[in-house]
Amino acid sequence: MTVPKYKRILLKLSGEAFKGKTESGIIDPTIVNNIAHQIKLVHDMGVQVGVVVGSGNIWRGATAEKMGIDRVQADYAGMLATIINALVLQDALEKISVVTRTQTAIDVQKVAEPYIRRRAISHLEKGIVVIFAAGTGNPYMTTDTAAALRAIEIDAEALLLTKNNVDGIYSADPKSDPSARKFNHLTYLEVLNMRLQVMDATAITLCLENKLPIIVFNAMIEGSIEKAVTGEPIGTLVTGS
Repeated sequence: MTVPKYKRILLKLSGEAFKGKTESGIIDPTIVNNIAHQIKLVHDMGVQVGVVVGSGNIWRGATAEKMGIDRVQADYAGMLATIINALVLQDALEKISVVTRTQTAIDVQKVAEPYIRRRAISHLEKGIVVIFAAGTGNPYMTTDTAAALRAIEIDAEALLLTKNNVDGIYSADPKSDPSARKFNHLTYLEVLNMRLQVMDATAITLCLENKLPIIVFNAMIEGSIEKAVTGEPIGTLVTGS
């Protein structure tokens, strides 16, 4: 069996990835099942897995604000959207015999546990996958910031950041600029100084201050999560040096 490099990870999943390539609907079951099987693969290796999900396939607070919706209300709607994605992923994992708990930063106790750090760590130590939903529970905070915060709180050894059909960090958007250059390794300060749009500055700064490695890659490629966990070269690695 392949030996994992990291014992405990935080996997950040893009909400847009849940939609896949479907032109109708907001969630592609094939994509969700693929992600669930990849998580099971590393879980079966003994890796403790925490997950933060985005909501871009359902709702974006910043976009809603441009439509005239109050930003705070829009952000709370986005938090609820992440709970939908979390429950769908939890269902997919449990159908393949991976015990999973969803914890939320806002109270919805009919469907999920409230986020309690010590309980989350206890779950992880028992081999239970924990999905963290509703961001940080605060408006104006992105799910990337939530991922960095939860990773630090649960003492994760790496933050695995997946992007929708992008296999790393580029000098520009590779979807619109064919001359964009991919980076294999960057420092936190380089990401901040070059204003690379991979995570918001708050999230990057949290990782910098707590020396949390970030691996940016495309989770839609089969086996990519396993490669990231075992330390194989994949995507872009962001560290302090």
